Amino acid sequence: MYKADIQPERKEAAAIEARRNQEKQRQSRIFNVRNRVIGVDVEALNGQVDERKRREAAERAREEAFDAERVQCDLVAQMLEREQAERARRLARGIQEFREREQQPESRREFDLNDPAGLQKALPARVGDDDPRCGPASLQLFAGEALSGPAQQRLQREQNRKDLVRQRAERQRAEAEGKYAAVLDDKKRIELDLRAAHLAELEEACRRAKDLAVANFNRAQAAETAEQRRLARQQEDDDNLAEIYNHLTGDLLTENPQAARSELAPHRVVPDRWKGMSPEQQAAIHRAQESQRQDGRRRREQERQLEAEWEHQRQLGARAALELERRQRELAQRLRRGQDLYNQQLAQEQRAHKEYLDKVVYTNQPTAQYHLQFNSSSR
Repeated sequence: MYKADIQPERKEAAAIEARRNQEKQRQSRIFNVRNRVIGVDVEALNGQVDERKRREAAERAREEAFDAERVQCDLVAQMLEREQAERARRLARGIQEFREREQQPESRREFDLNDPAGLQKALPARVGDDDPRCGPASLQLFAGEALSGPAQQRLQREQNRKDLVRQRAERQRAEAEGKYAAVLDDKKRIELDLRAAHLAELEEACRRAKDLAVANFNRAQAAETAEQRRLARQQEDDDNLAEIYNHLTGDLLTENPQAARSELAPHRVVPDRWKGMSPEQQAAIHRAQESQRQDGRRRREQERQLEAEWEHQRQLGARAALELERRQRELAQRLRRGQDLYNQQLAQEQRAHKEYLDKVVYTNQPTAQYHLQFNSSSR
């Protein structure tokens, strides 16, 4: 098989596949009832988009305000944390210094148990026959003898007294250190309160100074505005008085007839200075008005006659229309009776045809496969 024979089949297969894809896309568009019947409300969607944009803008502004307040709170919290950390460091440094100064290993009661040089300082196994460390097996000291009992008791009481004195001194030092730390905390708290009060006073003073400056500026602006209004009213009053004086002394109210005479031609007048007509001109105007009134009466009489003629024609047309309407009703009644007879005959024929279809033609019930063949194509 040659290549020339294969190429048309591929083109035809590609064309068939393209038509099949177009048919599927057309079916998806046509059989989608929502897009085909309901459609999309573009204005409502645009309104929703605008509403969402406004809501997002308000939310952004709200978030920015919260962020600014959050930053301010973080700065205050950081300042308080730094102060607390500094106070803790000072307290720890004081405690460490006290430990290094007062709590040396040599001053502890159990230092003899942890002393590196304890073996060097220890007594030998036997000092003498009256060594109290010697037990009954040494045959040096027997039970019940207690040869050094009073001295040992004195030494024990002295040791107990020294321990009590040392414990009392340690407790007093601990109480003094606690009081000193409390005094430092109180001083630091008072210092912070004084600083906060000072900052509040400075802020209040700045606010009062700002309010005073704004009030002074507003008063100056109000005074300047009042002065400008007074000057404007005074200027307007002066202009009104000058205008009234000019009108009183002008040619308009004095009715100077020479003021209306035109300088270009003696028979012409200036319209804005004209003071009236002469009696001859007024008589001519009265005659022209009387002629116009007579013409108006003749015109109204002609219009009245024409209106009467039109009214007569309308009455004739109305009678003809009533007669035509009566004839049309009679014709419609005859047509309706004929249509009713035809409809009855047609209904009988349809019932007979339906009975023929139900009892003779359509005797088999349709299956599900019969209904699946519909809506399978978009054509």
